[in-house]
Amino acid sequence: MIYRQTRNAYENLNREMFPGAGEYDIPQIQPTHYVPDQLIGFNYVKTCRTPERFGVHFFVDDYQFTRIWQQPEYWTDKLSPFACVCSPDFSGYIDFPKAVRVYQRFKNHWLGAYWQLKGLTVIPTIQWGDECDFDWCFDGDPMHSTVAVSSVGTQLRPESRRIFSLGFHEMLHRLRPSKILFYGQVPEDCADERIIRIPAFQEKHRRAQCL
Repeated sequence: MIYRQTRNAYENLNREMFPGAGEYDIPQIQPTHYVPDQLIGFNYVKTCRTPERFGVHFFVDDYQFTRIWQQPEYWTDKLSPFACVCSPDFSGYIDFPKAVRVYQRFKNHWLGAYWQLKGLTVIPTIQWGDECDFDWCFDGDPMHSTVAVSSVGTQLRPESRRIFSLGFHEMLHRLRPSKILFYGQVPEDCADERIIRIPAFQEKHRRAQCL
């Protein structure tokens, strides 16, 4: 099926509008208790021959999945055969202007809510900035759900490690997740019995499993 790019997409609001949470009307993602056996990065979606065996995560560089916002119907069809999909992870670095961080969060949640509307099993990906963002950065995230988080790139400097751990514990307090799919190194002060490590397969191994 071929989709024509809509010129006046109005940030996808012409396609669907969802109930919003908090000051910025962040679309709400519903909870799930699904836990996949394995996850692959979005960059393997088109080459994976056994999608029913895998969930899909977006812990890859943003440029690899910007297209899902531009063509949501096309990529919904591509993702629907997979066992589940984590909501996207458009970056919201703390040195970005607040308006950009909020917009990135809106896109992550709009797509997650849209995929749920279309029948996909969606695991919410949880993001946070520093303490200044805690009043809004969990808006739209469900309580008592399986969630996904990533520590990649956060453990290189003491300050970024501190912010990650602080946000992780704030997430536990606010959302009380049932399971936590964790991509990357688990800091010692974030150890939790609910954590399920996402295996970091070698590229050759991961390719072999998708063929």
